[in-house]
Amino acid sequence: MCVYQRMFESENKTLAKEGIIHLLDMFCQRSIPASPVCSEFIIGPLMDAMSESAIFSRSVDQLSGACPLLGLKFQTFMTAFVSSLPEKSKGFFLLKLVKKMTSRNWCAIPILFISKVLGALPSCKAWGAEGLLLLREVLQCTMTTHQILLRGAAQGFLLQAAMKLTDVERVSFSDISSFLIFLKSDESLHRGSNLWNELCIWLYNNDKSFKNSAEFDCTKDSERSSLNVYTQSLVEDYLKVPPSKGNDELMPDWFESRLVATMMLLSADVEFMKYLEMNNAAAELSEIECFMVPLVDTLSKLNTNVYMPTLKTDRSLQLLLKLLQSCSSNPAANVTDWLLNFIWNYVSTATTNIMEFILRRLNGELRMIPDLQRCDLYIAVFSEFGKLSLNLGWKRNRSICSFAFSMMTAAIKNLQRCNSKQDSNLDNQVQKVVSMSVLAAVCSITPRAYEHLQETHDFISVLYKYMLSAQSNSSLAKPTVSDERFAAETSSKGWGKIVARYLHDQWICIYFLLENFSKVSNPEIAKSPESPEWSYHFESPSATLQLALDALSIIPSDHALPIFNCMKHLVPKVILSSEALCVESIDMSWKIVSSLCSTQLVFWTNLKAFVELVFSNEVLSSVSSSKGPVFARIKELIKEIVEMSSTKMGVLQVLVSFCCLSWIEFSEKSTVKEDSLLIAMEYIEILLEACVFGTVFRRDQRLIQDIHMYVESLGKDCAANLAVKSINRDEHNVRTSAIRLLCLLDGSNAVHKAFLEDLIVHLLDKDVLVSKTKIRYYGNSLQHRVKNRLWQTILVLIPKLHQDFVSKIIERIFQAGLSNNQASVKYLIEWVIILILHKHPTFLHQFWNCFCYVPNLEKALVTVLQWCFNHNFSVRLYALIAVKKLWAMCKHQYMQQFEALSSVIESSLHQLENMQGGGNARKNWIRIQEHFFFSTFHPLLDYSIETIFYTLPSLSELIEDEWIPYVKFTDYGSLPWESSLPLTNSRAMSCNQKPSDWLQQDIGNDGELDSLNEWADFQKKIVPWKNSIPDLNLEMVEHRAAKLGKSHGSLIVVASLIDKPTNLGGLCRTCEIFGASALVVDSLHHLNDKQFQYLSVSAEQWLPLIEIKPSELLRFLQMKKTQGYTIIGVEQTAKSFDLTEYNFPEKSLLLLGNEREGIPANLIQHLDVCVEIPQQGIIRSLNVHGGSGLWTRILSELSRPWTFYLTPPRSWGPSSRTARCPRTLG
Repeated sequence: MCVYQRMFESENKTLAKEGIIHLLDMFCQRSIPASPVCSEFIIGPLMDAMSESAIFSRSVDQLSGACPLLGLKFQTFMTAFVSSLPEKSKGFFLLKLVKKMTSRNWCAIPILFISKVLGALPSCKAWGAEGLLLLREVLQCTMTTHQILLRGAAQGFLLQAAMKLTDVERVSFSDISSFLIFLKSDESLHRGSNLWNELCIWLYNNDKSFKNSAEFDCTKDSERSSLNVYTQSLVEDYLKVPPSKGNDELMPDWFESRLVATMMLLSADVEFMKYLEMNNAAAELSEIECFMVPLVDTLSKLNTNVYMPTLKTDRSLQLLLKLLQSCSSNPAANVTDWLLNFIWNYVSTATTNIMEFILRRLNGELRMIPDLQRCDLYIAVFSEFGKLSLNLGWKRNRSICSFAFSMMTAAIKNLQRCNSKQDSNLDNQVQKVVSMSVLAAVCSITPRAYEHLQETHDFISVLYKYMLSAQSNSSLAKPTVSDERFAAETSSKGWGKIVARYLHDQWICIYFLLENFSKVSNPEIAKSPESPEWSYHFESPSATLQLALDALSIIPSDHALPIFNCMKHLVPKVILSSEALCVESIDMSWKIVSSLCSTQLVFWTNLKAFVELVFSNEVLSSVSSSKGPVFARIKELIKEIVEMSSTKMGVLQVLVSFCCLSWIEFSEKSTVKEDSLLIAMEYIEILLEACVFGTVFRRDQRLIQDIHMYVESLGKDCAANLAVKSINRDEHNVRTSAIRLLCLLDGSNAVHKAFLEDLIVHLLDKDVLVSKTKIRYYGNSLQHRVKNRLWQTILVLIPKLHQDFVSKIIERIFQAGLSNNQASVKYLIEWVIILILHKHPTFLHQFWNCFCYVPNLEKALVTVLQWCFNHNFSVRLYALIAVKKLWAMCKHQYMQQFEALSSVIESSLHQLENMQGGGNARKNWIRIQEHFFFSTFHPLLDYSIETIFYTLPSLSELIEDEWIPYVKFTDYGSLPWESSLPLTNSRAMSCNQKPSDWLQQDIGNDGELDSLNEWADFQKKIVPWKNSIPDLNLEMVEHRAAKLGKSHGSLIVVASLIDKPTNLGGLCRTCEIFGASALVVDSLHHLNDKQFQYLSVSAEQWLPLIEIKPSELLRFLQMKKTQGYTIIGVEQTAKSFDLTEYNFPEKSLLLLGNEREGIPANLIQHLDVCVEIPQQGIIRSLNVHGGSGLWTRILSELSRPWTFYLTPPRSWGPSSRTARCPRTLG
């Protein structure tokens, strides 16, 4: 345990993660000790270590969307450990575990997986109400600031844990409901989800087992469900309120209404389950009516009982609104949802009273600051009634449209009355805010209601007539308030929010009128001399646009959406006449949108409105013809949006999706409009950036994205996926939208042809630019990904290009193929060349002449045969395979013409295959024959979206971010897939190969092998965790000339791999004594080392020393080979010669290995021979100094027989005699 704790506390997170995984594996493989010490260790050090988010990163071999390995192992471990605990100890341990979750600040990811573990534990009676209280604390405090989707998923897992681990006999319905209320319906507890159904089943199965509450006894009525009895009592208690204290009461909190609504819906769905079992519809409806009756009874008296307390009216409307919103949160199920239909039909008896009450309250009765919240409540009920009446129908005499018109006219009269008073008291100002909110609410109802209102009451004309008399951008003066309770609301900051709300609502009305200005039924109104201001503004868009700018300068950024919507109508009308005003509008709008970047709730709607404002076809076409300031500003804006998209996902997707949809003409067959394409050509940067778009995320961003993908991969099993209303901001959608648009282009159309050619040129220029920024780039770097994406795009477009244009770019494509690129880019370029040559055979003379004729096959055969003798090992190996493939083609098509070469080539191929022998050479020979391009791939049959964007990237070791499944080209958005390029392959391909089985790696000329069978020689004493090979591409520096002494022989000792000064000092002394011609070291700086000088005893002054860096060693050895030296390695290898059996040549170069790793494998392949000293002991090698001394003495004698004597050290004592061990070497 101490060792594990030290690992957990390490600053190295990788080490901590390995320690956790090792601990979990060890405990799972062996019997887990159910001891208090082990439990304390799990609660303490292990949980502390699990609080680090980084340890939950997925393993290299895991695909995107997979559960992190640590999460899986922790779940297995905890399940086994808790199961091994005694029943009495389980609850104590689990309570301490949940308590640990509340004792510190946890990040979202650890909480998610710990909650998942708790939810996956086997069912047991672990806790009572105290466990639910701890879970509430986790929900209420620990998870407050977590990401919404992860928080929702964790909430669902904790609810599952509560259902599995709670002893129902120790908790009451009150305990359950007070826990459930902290599960948000818009994050986890979503009606209709699997989690909701699991909760209903749990409540149904344990209905009679729950403990009685202190407030009431559920067992009094044994015939009814305990849950129904509790719910009915809850509704009745909720509607019981004390007498009213006056008109200035604060509005009640929404907490109780959400609790009661949740329990009512759960009770109703549990009753529906009973109905499905018993098939007794009458019983079902009667039970639901029991707790609906008190509510409907209160609602039906809202407008008739003048003495009803305000608190009771508020509560009843809050409960009604929560019931309707919870049932209608899934629009697809509204029509078929039996409960929604039942509630709507049941409440419809009171709808007239409700609407009349709302109408009365909004018409002058709301006068205080707290009444603004009531105004929001009333408007929300009215809006919900409006939506449901359109979907489910309105069954009362007076229609919802009639009420809407009455609300509108009453609000206008109230505004006119308040404006005429010129009084800034609180009552007057609050009534103005309420009335403007009513107008905005009526204007915001669904488009289906607009036509109905227009047909029935001429709503637009009435509103337009009022706006003519209204003051533009009219603000509200700060009122004077004597009541201290409202001092905060009427302070400068508090009243500023109210003013912002007023202006926001005012511009909603203006936007509605701009949208429907042509529908005004009485055009004479616009010419009325009574109030010409708004008439002038509607007839002069530039004046209205200036008003919008004035409003933007004073309104908070999060209230700017309706002004953006108005500007969408105004800017196109003044784009040519007032360019300066348009530039100012764009600049101010973009500044506001940028400032909202960190505000998720309003940023995306504002960004969408801004994109629709600036990038509409009307605006783009107008400014592209003039090329004025607006055109230049839009060009800059594109760059700014691309820059923002590198840090915030989904930004560029909004722009690209809007542009692609606006440029496509949807009909029986979708096509790209020529006018739109001419516009797109002026702003080709949009599609260019879309084709190569994609960011490289930081490690923390990657972790969050991976966990989000895992949660989304759970689908319906995770309620958060249904509850959280999130926009799909997958970055793949940017590229798929652009590719779908490009696939709709017709190469025979002149406009389409010009656009394609312009885009191809820009893509090739982009490739050159990326290549210049970094000549050598790493795999999966940003440069690699950009080049891969742009060549994928070129590959898609190549078949649409005309021959005359291809002739202009063919040399650039050939040049790209010859440049240094990663494997995935190489294969895409080769595929592009193949498609060009197939479609336009006239270009074969620039590459090879046509492959289908004898002379060109012969030329290919001769060329490839020459490559078979290349000094580069990989080139030779691939050339041999190519010869084999080409020869098969020659035999199949033109056997007679190649009959003279038949015997020679076939015997050579047979001999070459047999020469591969064993080891790596044989494996490479077999592996490359199974290469995807050689064995499986067909450039014509496999030409599809699936191969280009998924199969090849997945096989070429590109990161998973670059794998785009073909379904993403059809599943997202409304863009169709109508192209000659198929989505999927027409034939099944075997893609089970590992990427390394076919990925070609360029080692470099200096790192290649000289012969095919030399890979079989390797060190026998390899240290597996040290396998680094030095860089061999540096140039050799000039060596130092020997100035002192003279060489006594032809032996050169190379010690560049030795790095210890003590060994080098002793070796220098030994080499000088035995007359070596030179000693090669990695640096002459060793001569200044005191340890070197102490052991060399000035030998460096008499022995020529040469400085050769390890990185330059290979070139030095090759140079000495050309000078006639035999390169001898002192190494134990699979093919080493015994020292006693090898005849040493006169010109010998002795290469000594490193003290630890010996001679690297890449150098062993370039040695002429390896010789080892025979050993009888256990230790695997001699000290490098002692071994090299023995070697130097032996080689100094060369071919002369000699006798070697071992003289024992003097420490053996005076009585000892010298042991003479003669050995003659020949």
